Amino acid sequence: MQELLKLQDLNYEIADYMLFKNVNGTVHSGDVIGIIGKNGAGKSTLLQLINGNLPLSNGKINWLQQNTTIEMVEQETEDFTAKHDEAVEASMLAKWKVPPNHYQNLSGGERLKARLAKGLSRNAQLLLLDEPTNHLDEQSTKILVEYIKHYQGSVILVSHDRYFLDEVATKIWSLEDRKLIEHDGNYTSYMKAREHRRLTQQRAYEKQQQKIETIEGQLNELTAWSQKAHAASTKQEGFKEYHRVKAKRTDAQIKSKRKRLEQELEHSNVEAVKPEYEVQFTLKANDKHGKRLLEVKKLQKTVNNRLLFKDVSFTIQAGEKVALIGPNGSGKTTLLKILMGKTKAEGGEVWISPSANIGYLTQEVFDLPLAKTPEELFYRPTFEERGKVQNLMKHLGFETAAWKEPILKMSMGERVKCKLMAYILEEKDVLILDEPTNHLDLPSREQLEATLSSYNGTLLIVSHDRYFLEKTTNSSLEIKEDGIHKQFKEMPSQVDEQKELLLKLETERQEVLGKLSFMTVKDSQYPILDARFNELTKQINQLKNN
Repeated sequence: MQELLKLQDLNYEIADYMLFKNVNGTVHSGDVIGIIGKNGAGKSTLLQLINGNLPLSNGKINWLQQNTTIEMVEQETEDFTAKHDEAVEASMLAKWKVPPNHYQNLSGGERLKARLAKGLSRNAQLLLLDEPTNHLDEQSTKILVEYIKHYQGSVILVSHDRYFLDEVATKIWSLEDRKLIEHDGNYTSYMKAREHRRLTQQRAYEKQQQKIETIEGQLNELTAWSQKAHAASTKQEGFKEYHRVKAKRTDAQIKSKRKRLEQELEHSNVEAVKPEYEVQFTLKANDKHGKRLLEVKKLQKTVNNRLLFKDVSFTIQAGEKVALIGPNGSGKTTLLKILMGKTKAEGGEVWISPSANIGYLTQEVFDLPLAKTPEELFYRPTFEERGKVQNLMKHLGFETAAWKEPILKMSMGERVKCKLMAYILEEKDVLILDEPTNHLDLPSREQLEATLSSYNGTLLIVSHDRYFLEKTTNSSLEIKEDGIHKQFKEMPSQVDEQKELLLKLETERQEVLGKLSFMTVKDSQYPILDARFNELTKQINQLKNN
């Protein structure tokens, strides 16, 4: 394939913090490149550099085809104008069922679809997509996958959605430890190669350490001999010269051996494998007494002359964990805003227990005080309290420098984490979360899932991640054309068992892969985990081929 561009030794620095350095990569015509990495690793920044929106700190982007056309779809933007009169764009908007409303009156998913329709319809030689599946329901994601698979140009996209990456990516760019690792293949292929690379590095490191230990032992032995010879050269009459020569010869051996070791380490030093990036936090609610927490009676809401819902009635009990589900544009966020008093309904009543201490996480990332730093936003008067906040930031994956960095300069995922911090610190007994996993990297999503599973308060969650909802909720409110229906968690026999099993197997395989990356073949658990990984892979392939 023809080369489109080359990244050559790119560096990018923010407020004396090196985001990444010596980044090299190649884009060929027809590539679909998935950029992966933790929140704050520089994924969106790399897209912005390629798009020419940011100045390079160092290095260059070498365009190998003249006048290459570029189109970029931002992961979030406060304002946007769609061209409903342009045929291709209008066709895409119709396929995605995006109404011709003002951008501010669209749902989060509809806004993203509007941006995607504009970007995809331009037929640019290079299409840049930043988190293109955030907000999208399952059917909309399937449509996007087909658009990308049939796209005529090259695509570079940032995503934390491993299933989406497996479907569309032909190459992976992974930003790890301020470096870019390039891999031909999809996400699962990359993770297997990464696990093998880490295992090989760990074996080489252990072999190197054994060699160092052996040589250090020899050096210690020679040093002991040298010290004895030096001592003997001062005491034994008639043999002084012999012992002096012997001591000098031993000293020379020590010096030569140590120099060879230093030279060898200088040329082929193997570093220890760095621990996997982890995110850790907990959520705890204050003790809550009583049963009924929220009650809705005969609620009705119309937006832009379109009836969203009518005669809606339901009750949520204290301690209940509820999933609010429905397709893009069905009114999920609008319903949350009504419950929180941010939007008025045309009719009906909403009652919320006056003792409820509610934390409301919106899906917006522009509603934070962007000019403030975490130090200012989470101001604490004592050293001990500040230490608690900074420790929480560390466990959420923030670099130390982020404490004094304006939120404006943070990635979207880091902004979401800042919003989550408020609820972690305040111990709310009710959490209303609108698309909480949007923008979060995989470790953060998994930790949020585990945390909410054990949360002792009340939850109301909007998400298109069905597996996430299965893990965190025990009932659902589903928005349909004829109203909102409440259901308690379905038994496995009532759902698509094959798809559910596939999700569980893939999640377990990823966990096994993470454990293997820290082991060598000498570890007692290695054969067991390796056999389990192969068995899971076999089961997954069988399910996919059925």
